[in-house]
Amino acid sequence: MTVSSHRRAAPPRHRPSGRRDRRRRRGGRARVVLVVCLTLLVLTGAGAGWLYLRLDGNISTFDAGGLSDHRPRSGSSKGENVLVIGSDARTGGNAALGGGDKDDIGRSDTTFLLHIYADHRHALAVSIPRDTLVTVPPCKLPNGRWTSAQTDTMFNAAYSVGQTAQGNPACTQNTVEQLTGLRVDHTVVVDFKGFARLTEVVGGVQVCLPQDVYENDLDPHLKTPGKLLFKKGVQTVSGQRALDYVRIRHGIGDGSDIGRIKRQQAFVASLLKEVKSKGLSPAKLLPLADAATESLTVDPGLGSADKLISFAMSLKDIDLHNTKFVTLPWRYEGSRVAIVQPDADELWAALKADRTIDGKNAGGKQGASVAPSPTPAPVSVSVSGDGIDVAVYNGTTVTGLAARAAAALTADGFTVTGTATASAQDHPVTLVEYGPGLKTQAQTVARAFPGAGIMPVTGSGISVVLGQSYADTPGVSASPTPTAVPSEVADGARSADDNPCSNLTYG
Repeated sequence: MTVSSHRRAAPPRHRPSGRRDRRRRRGGRARVVLVVCLTLLVLTGAGAGWLYLRLDGNISTFDAGGLSDHRPRSGSSKGENVLVIGSDARTGGNAALGGGDKDDIGRSDTTFLLHIYADHRHALAVSIPRDTLVTVPPCKLPNGRWTSAQTDTMFNAAYSVGQTAQGNPACTQNTVEQLTGLRVDHTVVVDFKGFARLTEVVGGVQVCLPQDVYENDLDPHLKTPGKLLFKKGVQTVSGQRALDYVRIRHGIGDGSDIGRIKRQQAFVASLLKEVKSKGLSPAKLLPLADAATESLTVDPGLGSADKLISFAMSLKDIDLHNTKFVTLPWRYEGSRVAIVQPDADELWAALKADRTIDGKNAGGKQGASVAPSPTPAPVSVSVSGDGIDVAVYNGTTVTGLAARAAAALTADGFTVTGTATASAQDHPVTLVEYGPGLKTQAQTVARAFPGAGIMPVTGSGISVVLGQSYADTPGVSASPTPTAVPSEVADGARSADDNPCSNLTYG
């Protein structure tokens, strides 16, 4: 304002002195620079604000009303747990990328539970094979009704409960919480389109193939090999080619889902490298988030751009070497996958206690390695369980109880087919449930738990639902000593900075 008034007051055709002219030119340049800077700030702020609004519009959330009323308590682990689901839904343009009918029901193709340690410097992703036999707890249907629990059911069936095109993330979350005893803080679902777009934005992801891959390796129904999709060795892929890579199952190793999990872990590791190399600043995250959120479904706790960006920024100090990938302890059971105990429960106990692969305390406080866990306490009475299969459920709020009982039963010759948290945690006494024709075997199981009741059910198999009476049994520890991840699991771990060509196949 002062400068403009001064200009109007100057006599016509008056020529200032040279010194004054230089000062004016410098002042003019300063004003230009200031105006440019302010303009850039306004434009940048407006652009970021616009992008934030766009991100908010991109993000879809699922109904939290579908989550169980019997969840692990908040704070059941020191760190955060994020469930990541790769959906092969064909809606919203995904059919063009993944094939299949656009009206097909939603299925989960890939799932892992990411544990972010409380020190925010370590992370561990646990892959859950889609063919794993689990108990799917009661889940909410689109009409508002709730299903009954389903035992010995493939894990990926949880996402399809309700038979809707968009899938059922809440049911998968319920299943993971019951399986692990860990509270899932956030759930993220990524579909084909969002995944492909993300790989394009980062400029491609480096992968490695152990051999040449042809069309019929992706689609085994083809009667001829078809054209060459990937050459053996290291290469960079994005978009459709990246999607084809992570979906390859047949023709490599033993053609199993376990082998595919190893390659998917290697892919996610390479993707993290690319994202970290760009720098986790809001300016770099916004374009990535824009790409990712185009086809993203999250829980309400991540349902805004602010929440999503803030969560991503909280991960910036996690080193690639301290980001590990493992697979849920497993064994083949026919054509399906069974959970190996007590390894699985020891893995969940380690995560609850924020213990890393090598047993260190990553709970945000200084801590050293811990001693190996003590030998599981035996059940009160020794019986012969040879030839008897039994599933074990923790019907109490006592952490680690199912793992203890499973270890003791295994020592007595029983075959433990799985452990999980019961749908209710208020059982006063232990109950043995048995299907048709299994009463005699159920009575044998009940003898291992003095005072246990037995009850026939319409389902198949034998299940033990542990009650508070078992938790109170002398010699049964209320919670196992925190340990490192079991060595059988840790030995197969991948770090995010590993060579992309290492440990790619099973079989």
